[in-house]
Amino acid sequence: MRTRALQYLYLQKPVSTIVFLCLLSVLPWAATNSFSTKGEPREAAVAVSMLESGDWTLPKVYADEFAYKPPMMHWLETIASLPGGEVTEFSSRLPSAIAFTVLLACVLLFFGKRVRFQEAFIATLLLLTCVEIHRAGLAARVDMLLTAFTVTGLFAMYRWEDNLELKGLPITIPILLGGAILTKGPVGLVVPLFVFAVYIAMLRRYRWTKIVKSLVYVAVSSALIPSVWYIEAWRMGGGEFADVVLAENFGRFFHLQTPGINYELGHENGAWYNFLTLAAGFVPWTLLLVISFFGLKYKKPAGRFAEWIADIWRGILSLDKIRLFSLVASVCIVFFYCLPSSKRSVYLMPAYPFIALFIAQYLLIFIERHSRVMRIFSVVMATIAAVVVAASVLQMTGALDLNILSAQYLSKPSQLMTVQAVAKSLSPSAIVLSVLALVAAMLITVCYQIWRKSNIKMLYSTIFLMFALNLFIDGVVMRGVHSEGSAKPFATELRRDFPIDRDNIFVVNNLRKYANLYGLNFYLGNCFHNIDIEQPASGYFLAAEKDIDAIAAERAHYVFTVVRTSERYFPETHGRIVLCRFQLR
Repeated sequence: MRTRALQYLYLQKPVSTIVFLCLLSVLPWAATNSFSTKGEPREAAVAVSMLESGDWTLPKVYADEFAYKPPMMHWLETIASLPGGEVTEFSSRLPSAIAFTVLLACVLLFFGKRVRFQEAFIATLLLLTCVEIHRAGLAARVDMLLTAFTVTGLFAMYRWEDNLELKGLPITIPILLGGAILTKGPVGLVVPLFVFAVYIAMLRRYRWTKIVKSLVYVAVSSALIPSVWYIEAWRMGGGEFADVVLAENFGRFFHLQTPGINYELGHENGAWYNFLTLAAGFVPWTLLLVISFFGLKYKKPAGRFAEWIADIWRGILSLDKIRLFSLVASVCIVFFYCLPSSKRSVYLMPAYPFIALFIAQYLLIFIERHSRVMRIFSVVMATIAAVVVAASVLQMTGALDLNILSAQYLSKPSQLMTVQAVAKSLSPSAIVLSVLALVAAMLITVCYQIWRKSNIKMLYSTIFLMFALNLFIDGVVMRGVHSEGSAKPFATELRRDFPIDRDNIFVVNNLRKYANLYGLNFYLGNCFHNIDIEQPASGYFLAAEKDIDAIAAERAHYVFTVVRTSERYFPETHGRIVLCRFQLR
């Protein structure tokens, strides 16, 4: 990389460049994409309750339910909503967007001072454009905030050992790990301590008493502030709160039965699931790694298997400190999340920065020696981009109709709805044309670098092509999909056509049997009441269409009359939603 423009990007203003790219990749779509899944409006509704009730400890949400997770994310959402006076899609996603930006800036600063700067810069760009990290930066969920606190907390503990040899205790460590606890619970402390304990043990520089004492100091100091919230929340929520805490933090990990809560913990998978989702989360760079494996030369290990393992172990112990720390963090985090029964791809996100460093190092070494691999990958990505641009232009000009084409191969209403939403989003507009122009410009740049056969420039241009494709996916495709699957239009319709208010709309709240309507609850102002608790004489009732018959049969003392059925299928209920009038028999 020798051109002045690229040198300026990664040498003169690297952190500013990363911050700008992060904000550009998430902020424009944080406000324009509606909620269409259950997770985001469920978290945002907690902020609505905090803002309206003033209860920042254990506010009630969806039909007398309180939040499953600690309140750090909800506090930040509420603070972001204060200037506008209401919780919006933008204000609820802003904490994740800022955490995403801060995380990547810290990754670049931390690694950039300890490894070859180009490795650190490429590792940060891989994080910026990989599927898992990118989508988490645009979601009103706790996962990106937890990742930012966990990773920066690990960075702070590394500096504590490297600079101070575990003497004293920098205040940044309990602040960051305390933030992690207040974001997701004890796992925010356990995971970093597990990583750090293994790392300092492998350094073989400290006695076990010193290691244990250091870990105890970190644990106690980090838990002080979160314990204040836990005690106060337990005082307010009592046994119900204790049941949720035990289920979320111990039931998931130890595969326990959780009769004290009204929902299934879910997400149960084998250990293989973590490795599958890790590969999927690093797309498209996983594809480059797979292609590169065909260019490697393999040779049979010399000596016995035990000797081969011993050689690998000695090689690991001989690594420089930053690579040893990154290896330990990667392995320990993935291993830790293989233990609980509940597994989700986002749990592994704290390992991504450390894995990205090794991927960047591998790519820089490999592509200089095997230029064909880089060219093949660049050609594949350029082909995908060319298809995207061509299909979009054809759809906008009317030469191609995605709805007619998809009807020949798809039959499920939800699939057809998704294609219809994508086709609708490709209508000519300033946003669509601007993003397509950027994709086309990056495509031309990649093709030029392929022709020039400059490996490192091919890598950088392909990274920025992926960045442009992410903008297309978020700003065009997913904007249409979110809009089509959102409960916002149905909420507007219900307000317009029926005299519903904060006191007369009811639901059931039993996730073990029925779907909760978190999106509709958010867009109707977090006003749902639990029909089983309040036992009203009459009112309006909302439920998934597939559940209403069973719900009515269980509550035979009421007469339910369907007065409106949504036209759309909603992803969170896998079907339509019905509004009923009900009254006592």
